[in-house]
Amino acid sequence: MQRPQRGPTSVGRSAFRGLGWILAALAWMGAAALGAVMALVFAATVVVIGLMASVLIALSAAAVRARRSVRAKADPALLEARHVGGHSWVAYSWDGRS
Repeated sequence: MQRPQRGPTSVGRSAFRGLGWILAALAWMGAAALGAVMALVFAATVVVIGLMASVLIALSAAAVRARRSVRAKADPALLEARHVGGHSWVAYSWDGRS
């Protein structure tokens, strides 16, 4: 039995094997570049979400602080009323506040 000869027409080798390796390397480099770009985009998204959350927390803390600092002065001549529907109102604290 004869051994297969080595060369361009040998068994198990294709003429496009080298081209396949080059195309595979190009595809790999493209996938790596796309992955790097996507990682940067998602990292920037996380940073923006963190900044927005910190601004929201700061604004809510400022609103709570402002609400606590502003209080109505106790005026014994002032009546309080609640709207109960339609044209009806209910007033209370008729005898003043302490």
